[in-house]
Amino acid sequence: MNNDRFLTGYVAAQAMPGPLFSFTAYLGATSNHLPNGWLGGIIALVAIYLPSGLLVIGLLPFWSALRQVTAFQAALRGVNAAVVGILLAALYQPIWTSAIHTPVDFALGLGAFALLVIWRWPAWALIILAIAGTSVVSLLT
Repeated sequence: MNNDRFLTGYVAAQAMPGPLFSFTAYLGATSNHLPNGWLGGIIALVAIYLPSGLLVIGLLPFWSALRQVTAFQAALRGVNAAVVGILLAALYQPIWTSAIHTPVDFALGLGAFALLVIWRWPAWALIILAIAGTSVVSLLT
């Protein structure tokens, strides 16, 4: 899969609330390897939902007891840190490396980040603003 196709799906998934499971279906459906299309999307969704669903069903009766175990708490902190690391890696490659080329690109990204984090703008509004901003910048250059 090329970067443009990957980024298209990633941006669309970021615009939707909830986890990135919709992105998994997109990746399965648009994969260059068989099975792809509807079947690939369904297989990808099952592959992403099934393990976590089975884990929840299996651990739910023991969850209260597990939360009290120090080693389990440490493991959960490690899993959270790993997820943050994976998301930061995805932010850098391919998103940062394919989108931030000039100081203007950096300023647009920083401004969008500030609107999201500080002023709590909704993601869909930032996407519209970013599209408009990049269109204006490309017209001016």
